Amino acid sequence: MAKRSQANANNTAQPQRSPLSRERILETAIALADEAGLEALSMRKLASALDVKAMSLYNHVANRDDLLDGMVDAIVNNIAVPAIGPDWQAAMRQRASSAHSVLLQHPWATMPLVSRVNVGPAMLRYIDATLGCLVEAGFSLEMADHAWNAMDSHIYGFTLQELNFPFEATDYSDAAEAYVAMIPAEKYPYMNRLTHLVMAQQYDGLHEFEFGLKLVLEGLEQLRAGEQ
Repeated sequence: MAKRSQANANNTAQPQRSPLSRERILETAIALADEAGLEALSMRKLASALDVKAMSLYNHVANRDDLLDGMVDAIVNNIAVPAIGPDWQAAMRQRASSAHSVLLQHPWATMPLVSRVNVGPAMLRYIDATLGCLVEAGFSLEMADHAWNAMDSHIYGFTLQELNFPFEATDYSDAAEAYVAMIPAEKYPYMNRLTHLVMAQQYDGLHEFEFGLKLVLEGLEQLRAGEQ
């Protein structure tokens, strides 16, 4: 009897595994993609990380495309949704900064975000709120559509460049010195002068997310004012 009671105690002490769910699958898939990229994510590796059979995943996700759609929508759900208010530029600036920050945390996410038809509930809410903010600020529906796409082109393009640029910011001066011989002043006078500024550390060569965003927002304000 004593042995049986001890065995029961051991069983009780073992931690219970959370039941498999779509949410748990997506969370684990995102963690794996964050660590090793989408290329390294397979259903087999995902099942292994969850300590389940691969076939059991298909009770919650239809296939790898469905998995990827769910992952993207989960990422979008973390981006600030703009609210309708008196300062549409502040709302769009917060939206852009939030998107940029979230996408930097998940380096794999930008490409499927821009290259797939993403129609998950988080994405639809995000786009609808953006359109609503712009329309209520005075943009026509058509111009609001152009506006949020222009902003997103800056967000996604800048994010991809930042994630994939071959040099760290601290290495710009050394990189400029290494490549200056390929930019002779007689052929490329302006690039050569700029490169020498970076080499001399008179200019850091860093590009700011806010700079491009400010240009886009100010240009859109002129268009909005012209529609009034």
